[in-house]
Amino acid sequence: MHADLAGLGRRPDLTAELDALGDPSLTLARVLAQHRGRWLVATADRPHAAPARGRLRETPPVTGDWVALDRAGAIAAVLPRRGTITRRAAGTATAEQVLAANVDLALLAEPLPAPNARRAERFAALAAAGGVPAAVVLTKADLDEDAHLGAARLARRLGAVDGFAVSAPHGDGIAPLRALLEPGATAVLLGPSGAGKSTLVNALLGSDRQATGAVREGDGRGRHTTVARELIALPGGALVIDTPGLREVGLWEPASFADVDALAADCRFADCAHAGEPGCAVRDAVDDDRIESWRKLQREQAWIDDRRAASREREARGRARSRATRGVTYKRTG
Repeated sequence: MHADLAGLGRRPDLTAELDALGDPSLTLARVLAQHRGRWLVATADRPHAAPARGRLRETPPVTGDWVALDRAGAIAAVLPRRGTITRRAAGTATAEQVLAANVDLALLAEPLPAPNARRAERFAALAAAGGVPAAVVLTKADLDEDAHLGAARLARRLGAVDGFAVSAPHGDGIAPLRALLEPGATAVLLGPSGAGKSTLVNALLGSDRQATGAVREGDGRGRHTTVARELIALPGGALVIDTPGLREVGLWEPASFADVDALAADCRFADCAHAGEPGCAVRDAVDDDRIESWRKLQREQAWIDDRRAASREREARGRARSRATRGVTYKRTG
């Protein structure tokens, strides 16, 4: 990577990837945010707004993408993505939504005093499907005297690299979390509205940059104070993508439970459901709630696969009818 791009993240083969496009006039940039059909991108010189060219309007760049800009400053190509966070688009079984690209670490934010372990498992599954390691961050630690123990337990349950309990407004727990964020690495914050993600970003920055809001007293839920995914440089050289709270965490890629999958390799049957089968290596070694979560996501993935297969079949029938219609028209006019 060029030294003057080091502040945008780490990726040692970027120059070679740009050269492979075969156009020496292209300039390397990284997407910082998307706003209504235009993207905020950063080059070695400065950030600026850029439109997308041609077919990229249909498959748009996302926050975190490395892109190539043409002479006019438009996005001409998206370089291969690594470490993607992808979910099934809300309200559909056959559309993909890429939330963030080129991510090195997912920070799974859950608010105390009642973090939702099942929801955190789904966020962890999204990260694992994209090849992204995850760390647990329990926010509002001042509401639970056992916050650090709870973070460690949840991290073990999810197979996360670490667990942290933080009280961002007071600065408690921020230093250990900041130490996890290596210079040049890109992290993404995932969690529901009201989890305190933007407050956490402000604590990591040391300034009140991100808008924050109060949660409702009745159910502890918050409003979307973050309305767009945004890549932010932190002191020390790391970067973080702040994201709006997600109400639907639908899987797109097959879910991965590292602990269950590792143990399942020793099951007698390859298709073991870890219920009552003889020779199961998982059932006695993993918490029942964890196994039930695994089963639920397996069922969800099977449902998605069925819907995708049906969609592909409909498209194939449509193409066949179109070809047949063209053939009949040709015979009549030929």
